[in-house]
Amino acid sequence: MNSRQVAYPYLMWTVVFIAVPLGLIMYFAFTDMQGSLSMDNLVLAGRYSSVFVKSIWLAAVSTVLCLIIGYPLAYLMSRMRGIGSRTLLMLLMLPMWMNFLLRTYAWMTILENNGIVNQMLGFIGLGHLNMINTQGAVVLGMIYNYIPFMILPLHSVMVKIQNDVIEAAQDLGAGPKDVFTKIVFPLSKPGIKTGVMMVFVPAVSTFIISQMLGGGHNQLIGDIIEMQFLGNAYNPNLGSAISLVLMLLVLMCMSVSGFLDDEGVEERLL
Repeated sequence: MNSRQVAYPYLMWTVVFIAVPLGLIMYFAFTDMQGSLSMDNLVLAGRYSSVFVKSIWLAAVSTVLCLIIGYPLAYLMSRMRGIGSRTLLMLLMLPMWMNFLLRTYAWMTILENNGIVNQMLGFIGLGHLNMINTQGAVVLGMIYNYIPFMILPLHSVMVKIQNDVIEAAQDLGAGPKDVFTKIVFPLSKPGIKTGVMMVFVPAVSTFIISQMLGGGHNQLIGDIIEMQFLGNAYNPNLGSAISLVLMLLVLMCMSVSGFLDDEGVEERLL
């Protein structure tokens, strides 16, 4: 009983900051502006199916690129010791100490038509590139802002892989490919799953990045939700319905990835 009492503050935190907000979202999603029960909001949310697809697609692309970029960097950091590892970790965390909006605004000045990149391209005679207000700029902003959430879980898992294990595999005749596929990658899967979730979930619901780097032609579902709560088209009921649909889609994506991973574990056991 004493051990259960210690968990009461966390239970209260969960109720106040998770259960109550979710309950309010469900209440507004299934009611109209007068408070009457209605399914019209969910029907209207279906009109944004193309925006849902684009948001999930760009978030998935950003997550995969974060994994491709972050995996080798996390492995390199995990193999380093002393000041080198601490320095790389500090450089990774340093941009996160600045304001999210300021970091995104900095990329606007870099990618705009008269920005630093286009000035350098013009100086060397390669011409002008239209980078701002494109889906590529949105993906770049997502990668820059969310890649620490991929690297940190990977690093925390990989740092626990002892060098003795890798050296033992090499002594038994395993080449670099076998060491990676049979030792490093399987042991790093928990970090991959955590990193994918920590990047995909905020990326699929972002709105500041798409507004600042994507312009009006690259609206994501987060922009639509933000407009329903804070924009001129004030409709919290529709915004709650869209949020509920987005949450269900994210849960489905996470469930599918977990199911496929569980099947892989069962196949290896068999």
